Amino acid sequence: MEKNKLNDTLDEETLFMVSQTFKALSDSTRIKILHLLAKREHSVNEIAERLEMLQSTVSHQLRFLKNLRLVKFRREGTTIYYSCDDQHVMDILEQTIKHAQHQ
Repeated sequence: MEKNKLNDTLDEETLFMVSQTFKALSDSTRIKILHLLAKREHSVNEIAERLEMLQSTVSHQLRFLKNLRLVKFRREGTTIYYSCDDQHVMDILEQTIKHAQHQ
């Protein structure tokens, strides 16, 4: 019985990653970016244009999301394209959006 209690606790690294993921999803700018990237990959300029944001703002948010491994990038010439890198988080985001629209 005591062993089950140990298996039910989360290690510090897992707790940190879960809290950082929810932190990422708690920002409306990052939600907009992830929602856009859920459809297809985009360059920083395309994201900035589509969301009517400054390129520096988009780049800053993409760096945050990349550090959490929520987005990935590929380079084509001088252009960097971003796409989603964690389908689990995208599923959570999609379900949360559906829940909010259902209200």
